[in-house]
Amino acid sequence: MCDFESGPALALPGGIGISRLTVYDVEAPDGLVGGTPHVHLACSEGYYVVGGTGSVQTLNTKGYTETPLQAGTVVWFEPGTIHRLVNDGELQILTLMSNSGLPEAGDAVLTLPPEHLADRETYLQATALSGEGEALTASAIARRDLALQGYDVLRERYESEGPAALEDFFAAAIRIVQPQLADWRRRWEQGARRLADETGAALDALEAGIAPHLESAELHQLPVPTEFGRHGMCGRLDVYDTNA
Repeated sequence: MCDFESGPALALPGGIGISRLTVYDVEAPDGLVGGTPHVHLACSEGYYVVGGTGSVQTLNTKGYTETPLQAGTVVWFEPGTIHRLVNDGELQILTLMSNSGLPEAGDAVLTLPPEHLADRETYLQATALSGEGEALTASAIARRDLALQGYDVLRERYESEGPAALEDFFAAAIRIVQPQLADWRRRWEQGARRLADETGAALDALEAGIAPHLESAELHQLPVPTEFGRHGMCGRLDVYDTNA
């Protein structure tokens, strides 16, 4: 996570965040292979498929869909879209996240069964990973399978109730993330919002026939990933820190 107390972080174009995702290749109880269903509350997320094949299952107030993924596919979804990656074979994705990668820094709530969504402490206990090596992987998969239980219930309820089936889950998710919102706002203000304001200032200058921003232009380069193989919600992540 970037340290926004020390000043504006280096920001990729548009204030996005990126990571390379190798989707889990462990079979779930329903016979499918893949990641953990979850939702983002403030951020959009996109996928550019680097290799392999699979699909992304999505559920929002518009309904349930399955979108095939293969090398070269680009898809994205907005906040409020529950999503689950299915890995049919060697699925690797470059993830593109709004707000400087906030989806991997807090803006994500797993579709746990309701008893694990009662409050923030209960949720954090249920989603915490433990152990090292294979034990850590096993912990991540157990967390995924728990989220699949709640996900299956949401899908079944949607079939009979429609969009109202998601209301309780969304309300619980909001309660869980509320203590984090001040940090999210700082990330947004010093990332995507700052860059949008800079574009506005550049347009104002160009209209006036000047362009002082052109004189301060630089090339930026991120170092190699600051972390390799982190256990994420959907798989193993190579993480790029824009404040590195």
